[in-house]
Order: sequence, then C-alpha cells, then structure tokens
Amino acid sequence: MKKVDAIIKPFKLDEVKDKLNEIGVKGITVSEVKGFGRQKGHTELYRGAEYVVDFLPKIKLEIIISDDLLDDVINTIMKSAQTGRIGDGKIFVTDLIETIRIRTGERGEDAI
Repeated sequence: MKKVDAIIKPFKLDEVKDKLNEIGVKGITVSEVKGFGRQKGHTELYRGAEYVVDFLPKIKLEIIISDDLLDDVINTIMKSAQTGRIGDGKIFVTDLIETIRIRTGERGEDAI
C-alpha cells in the first residue's frame, strides 16, 4: 500500500477529485493548508501599506491506495492539477505499513 500526499492549487481540487474518482480511487482526505516553495509569496497593498504574504493557500490531498494504482494516481494528479505556472504543487509517495478500519477491524487493503 502507498500513501500519496499531493499539494495543489485550490481551484484545481474539483477537477483532480473527479479524475481520481474516474480511475477508482475510493477516498481522499482534503485539508486546506498554507505554504510556500519557490514562489516565496508576494507583496500586496492594503490601505496604502505594503505587506508580504509569505504563505499561499494550497490544498493537501491524502490518498491511500494499493500499489497497483500508484502510477495511475500520480499521472492523473499531474495531468489534472498542472497549469504550467509556478506553484502547481508537489506529489509525495510513501510506503504504508498498515491500514486498519476502526469500525470493523479490517486490515491492509481490505481497510482501504
């Protein structure tokens, strides 16, 4: 099993979610997060005063999948989240040791 964490632009969420659903992803955890990478934020003007917005709003997707879905999930996220501009995001993949469904006690891929 794998855990895929994807950081994407907020306006891409619906498109990414719909495309992941089409390839058989059963569940996604979505969080509103803030951060910066190479973008480094930007400067804004408020009531005549300049201030720096260091952290930009992003969406974090957490997806637990079987190993055989990994390439499809990565390709789907890349195609549907990409705008071609800086700040499109990142995808992180980690091995998952165990998954347990609390309600039934199912373990492993049965718990996904």
